[in-house]
Amino acid sequence: MDMKSKRFIDVSHTIEHGMQTYPGIPVPVITDFLTRSDSREHYADGTEFYIGKIEMVANTGTYIDSPFHRYENGTDLSELRLESLADLEGITIHCPFMNGRAVNKQCLEKHDVRGKAVLIHTGWDVHWRSEQYFQGHPYLTRDAADFLVHERAILVGIDSMNIDDTDDLTRPAHSLLLRANIPIVEHMCNLQSVPDRGFKFYAVPVKIRHYGSFSVRAFCIISE
Repeated sequence: MDMKSKRFIDVSHTIEHGMQTYPGIPVPVITDFLTRSDSREHYADGTEFYIGKIEMVANTGTYIDSPFHRYENGTDLSELRLESLADLEGITIHCPFMNGRAVNKQCLEKHDVRGKAVLIHTGWDVHWRSEQYFQGHPYLTRDAADFLVHERAILVGIDSMNIDDTDDLTRPAHSLLLRANIPIVEHMCNLQSVPDRGFKFYAVPVKIRHYGSFSVRAFCIISE
């Protein structure tokens, strides 16, 4: 298909120096490893390069969780099938945070989620980079996660700080979805720009062995 007939929608946050993603997790430190001026001594006149350096935890910005994030013997990032990360038929489900924090089964059950990337639009990303983002965020209830597992969703994303209620230390949404090998994408954004249906979703992390989570450039493609 001609690229002119496609529209791309970015649904991931930009990672910046000092940006806080989650309370208690170190912020990314972005520095120079090789500056352009320092590189000039290695190349011909007029030729220069830049190499940056970043120190950050895996759960920074918009990221994906693999089963290994929750389970010691679960599938890690390097073992995730591309079929579970890219070119996925997507569906956007609107569960505005103004209607309550808990995204329950009732909000999801009227939708056909089988074999789809399910993107839960709560609108919470409006608070990104503010203290409010970390307080009272929307989350998936246990019965909602169980529904997604039973109906065989292929991936679940949310535009919130955590797909679980952080006061529930059993983390039922993570536990149920990742046990069923359903990757989770957290801290999404711009889902108000994504149609309810008729798009493909992509969220591919770096292929790292024995790693459970990593940042992604998540995006949707709409054929027009």
